[in-house]
Amino acid sequence: MKMIRAFIRPEKEQEVVLALEGAGFPSLTKMPVFGRGKQKGLQVGPVHYDELPKTLIMMVVNDEEMEKVVGIIQDKAKTGFVGDGKVFVSPVDGAYTVRTGEAVL
Repeated sequence: MKMIRAFIRPEKEQEVVLALEGAGFPSLTKMPVFGRGKQKGLQVGPVHYDELPKTLIMMVVNDEEMEKVVGIIQDKAKTGFVGDGKVFVSPVDGAYTVRTGEAVL
């Protein structure tokens, strides 16, 4: 299984979530976050914004579903401008249900 963490523009959150749900991936966690990428913030006239708002979407999917999910996120989150975000994929070694202690994998 793979853990997908996608940092996207907040205004693209609903579009991405609805596309994932429509493709059969209803389970995810999302939260508002702040950060900066390679551009180290944003300069608007004399004002420099050091950290920008993003939305973090996290989900765990089967290995064979990973490319499809990443493709949906990239397609729906893209504006073509700097700051569209990043998607990170990591292996998941184990998962357990809190209530029962049962191993999920």
